[in-house]
Amino acid sequence: MKFIQWLAASTALLAVPAVAQDLDRDGDITVTASGVAQDVDTTGQAVTIIDRETIEQRQTVALSDLLQTTPGITVTRNGGLGTNTAVRIRGAEGDQTLTLIDGVRVNDPSSPGGGFDFANLLSASVERVEVLRGPNSVPWGSQAIGGVVNVITRRPTEGLQARGNVEYGDMDTLFASGGVSGSSGIISGSLSGGYLRTDGISAYDRGTERDGYRQYGASGRVEVAFAPNIRLDLRGYWADSRTDLDGFPAPAFTFADTNEYSTAQELYGYAGLNADLLDGRFRNVVAFQIADINRDNFDRDAAGGEPQFFGRGRSERYTYKGDFQALEQVRLVAGVEHETTRYFDGVGRFSRGVTSVWGEVIVTPVEGLAVTGAVRHDDDDAFGGNTTFAANAAYTLPTGTTLRASYAEGFKAPTLYQLYDGFSGNPDLDPETAKSWDAGIEQRLIGDQLVASATYFNRKTRNQIDYDLLTFSYSNIARTRAEGVEIGLVMRPVERFTVSGSYTHIANENRSAGFVGNDLARRPEDTVSMSADYRFPFGLALGATVLVVGDSFDNAANTVRLDGYTLTNIRAELPLGDRFSLYGRVENLFDADYRTVANYGTIGRAVYGGVRVKFD
Repeated sequence: MKFIQWLAASTALLAVPAVAQDLDRDGDITVTASGVAQDVDTTGQAVTIIDRETIEQRQTVALSDLLQTTPGITVTRNGGLGTNTAVRIRGAEGDQTLTLIDGVRVNDPSSPGGGFDFANLLSASVERVEVLRGPNSVPWGSQAIGGVVNVITRRPTEGLQARGNVEYGDMDTLFASGGVSGSSGIISGSLSGGYLRTDGISAYDRGTERDGYRQYGASGRVEVAFAPNIRLDLRGYWADSRTDLDGFPAPAFTFADTNEYSTAQELYGYAGLNADLLDGRFRNVVAFQIADINRDNFDRDAAGGEPQFFGRGRSERYTYKGDFQALEQVRLVAGVEHETTRYFDGVGRFSRGVTSVWGEVIVTPVEGLAVTGAVRHDDDDAFGGNTTFAANAAYTLPTGTTLRASYAEGFKAPTLYQLYDGFSGNPDLDPETAKSWDAGIEQRLIGDQLVASATYFNRKTRNQIDYDLLTFSYSNIARTRAEGVEIGLVMRPVERFTVSGSYTHIANENRSAGFVGNDLARRPEDTVSMSADYRFPFGLALGATVLVVGDSFDNAANTVRLDGYTLTNIRAELPLGDRFSLYGRVENLFDADYRTVANYGTIGRAVYGGVRVKFD
């Protein structure tokens, strides 16, 4: 698209970056890069941090809508809210994105590729999101080939705080959320909840009946400080969702309106005991994590009312992690884990176990320079052993310039479905593997009123698992390559006015037999996002976001084209005193007609309005 090429060129002249959502990130901490709390300026990996202020400013409901405006990310959705939603990072597959909620791996063991469906991840409980772009399997294990999305829910606060909002809009959409947090003595906690219902649109883009969506959700955290250096940490997340679908009814078996629907119940939990020893220099965590996902598909027109699809996935993870500040310049991190994954399809029950050890060394030999080296070994019941390496460095100069570079390896273990499905499973599958490197620069200017950076990345993936039409089973037959540039800008020309933008170019190539040289499906080469927000002295806030997505193909053969599109959203919020505010937005202002998946509809112009309340 000529417009994208022009905009990218003009943006590149500014040396623009894409590392954080705001300018005020001095001392900002990330846990996604190394698995432990680390200043974002001391990692060589590309990390974007989205805070609660940004989520509320953008009036986000579905978190994937906000993620698609961050560098390196592409989002596709099979219809309206609640339908299958994939988040791809740097051109990798959606199921190569590792997703965490409060430190718990939530990728679905019951889905064929083991990916996480972002359709049911709403913003009600979310306080912060960290997006790491590039492989990161050393601290997190399997599936972190494209990158990691780490979702952190509302933490306990010292004083009693409460917040809530309710909004209504087009398609009879109602969204309400609320939360409370506080502490008393040695106990602190937080509780958040949300509800969403909408009549939606037809998933089939030429359909006439609406496919609605409904979700109840809640999350909670409790911390008990038995002593200044010993703390119990409990976390929980629950969501119950129902989505109307379209399908392929008889006798034509072509895509059309149907009376099908799906249900999903998700439960994620974490229990950890923290012990800080040697005056806080040696931090230890022993934890148990669980992810339990139940999915069913039904057809109201089918006899008997039995599920058309039945999936039960469950993973249990036992972990130890130690973080030792051996010297002022040397930090040692190590972990031991065992994970058991189970899958039940209504007929057969399958399980596997993997035991892992990993370690990192973080060294700061001179002021401003941080170097990290890491290694991980996994011993899997299904495919044996796999060793992964990673290294990165960040160097911050007195001029406000930060140089970054990283090398990382990632792997994705074959899923239980791919291994043992009665029709297409292959127990001899090997893990998918990837090797990636990137290098970037960040520059702070004008007293930190402008932050600009650019990153180049290159990734090669081997042994990707795909369905083999010759053997009618899953096989390690796919290979891909992706390289590109991520550019972004955050600036505040005056105190009340903030502008942010990003440009991503991804040259992706299918290197599998029969498709060599083709683009990977649903991976646009160019994406531009620009946002601007201004708050008047009397409190009124106005903002807009423009997302421009380039052309792509819907299939591996590159015979079905998806045209590029431009989405424009505008928003406003007016405070009413210190506790209340009115807000509203128009999404897809110019009513763009576009597709992210062929034959699946997208939402046109939609208007929403609501009220927000806060008690601090």
